[in-house]
Amino acid sequence: MKEYIIALDQGTTSSRAILFNKKGEIVNIAQKEFQQIYPKSGWVEHDPQEIWSSQFAVMTEVFAKSKTKLDSIKGIGITNQRETTVVWNRRTGEPIYNAIVWQDRRTADYCAKLIKEGHLEKVQEKTGLLIDSYFSATKIKWILDNVKGARKLAERKELAFGTIDSWLIWNLTNGEKHVTDVTNASRTMLYNINTLEWDKDLLSLFDIPESLLPEVKSSSEIYGETSGELGSKRIPIAGIAGDQQAALFGQMCTKKGMAKNTYGTGCFLLMNIGNKPVKSSNKLVTTIGWKIGKEVVYALEGSIFIGGAVVQWLRDELKIIKKSSDIEALATSVEDTDGVYLVPAFAGLGAPYWDSNARGTIFGISRGTTDAHIARAALESIAYQTHDILKAMEADSKTKIKELRVDGGATENKFLLQFQADVLKSIVVKPKITETTAMGAAFLAGLAVGFWKNLDELQDLWQEDIRIEAQKTSKLKKNLNEWKRAVNAVIYWSNNE
Repeated sequence: MKEYIIALDQGTTSSRAILFNKKGEIVNIAQKEFQQIYPKSGWVEHDPQEIWSSQFAVMTEVFAKSKTKLDSIKGIGITNQRETTVVWNRRTGEPIYNAIVWQDRRTADYCAKLIKEGHLEKVQEKTGLLIDSYFSATKIKWILDNVKGARKLAERKELAFGTIDSWLIWNLTNGEKHVTDVTNASRTMLYNINTLEWDKDLLSLFDIPESLLPEVKSSSEIYGETSGELGSKRIPIAGIAGDQQAALFGQMCTKKGMAKNTYGTGCFLLMNIGNKPVKSSNKLVTTIGWKIGKEVVYALEGSIFIGGAVVQWLRDELKIIKKSSDIEALATSVEDTDGVYLVPAFAGLGAPYWDSNARGTIFGISRGTTDAHIARAALESIAYQTHDILKAMEADSKTKIKELRVDGGATENKFLLQFQADVLKSIVVKPKITETTAMGAAFLAGLAVGFWKNLDELQDLWQEDIRIEAQKTSKLKKNLNEWKRAVNAVIYWSNNE
């Protein structure tokens, strides 16, 4: 009988399930989108029950499509949108409020207050994170402070908090297991990445009772088994990693100094920095990459808020292209941007700038500027932002990045990949299977249940598809200087009202 691992990939806009075979190949995929809820400007929510029902639906759909017997599923790996916060009633299993999504900015003023009060240094020292509404702690506090009766329930130990992995496992095990892994815990702003435990000082700072929190496990072990709705067959749940850490592992960036970039709506760059955390001096975050057995691997991370979304903007708002894939032909119809620079700070600037007031700006427009110049400037902005983060990573880690492994939708764009290699003066490598997030979760689960023996076996499964060498370009230094000038101008504008 053929054997498989299933990865549940619970993302920001859709839930997916992917079935992998022993060779690390995709056997089948199912995907289901769910509603995005925007109660106020800057607020983003999801219905946790819809997340669960959509994830369960795609899991059963994959089984049906591939005519797979449950006996042949050796393990479940879970990867998830990170920081998104769910609080539910332990007795009823019902959420007491919608999930507050990682993109949500409702606690930004409270975060600014904490920074003003001088808490930034302590929080970064303990968690590797900057104080920001992006992370889970202030979202939990908001729910406890604003949902009627929540504080009293919390004091009676009747509430549970979880990131999406915890919420899925609670439901998969019919409320038997309230767990998370180190990667997701390290995104809450409550977990001490040095001592590997929930931090009492931070719980006190955010006024969050410890009884809400899940038990923290490694990224590759058997946490529990499915029960209830899948019938009598109990499948081990054996791997968990937040989506970007899962992609780092799925890209087999298992050695110190290896880095990956996922080009999605935003871009997420992670670099393996080995077994000791490094405090960033360049506004990056330090996070846990994974924990297998007793070995913990740390990573530096930088987030770009607007990556592929700048192409969607050209398509949906400016309407200069009909579909996203049209941008490559339009951008390459001109030799360069003719001095046009687009800083896509539509939702502020992420790492290494962290300016939430910044807004998107186009510089250098002349009477001769065409839609092609703007399209090219948009694509180049993705590569420039990636360059800025990687240079910050090299400075923090004191390690030169020799190659960047890439995945995500925008990697279909050959111009972008070549320009990225040129700007970085480095090699850009795209794997044959670009579903690296789900693959990382599958690998972690497969290791725990003995489906794959060890990291060496997994390394052999990872296969290179495209390798792009940097080409020398005479204008590179000037272009990077002009890009920096454009970013500095945006920051000046945002801070001088």
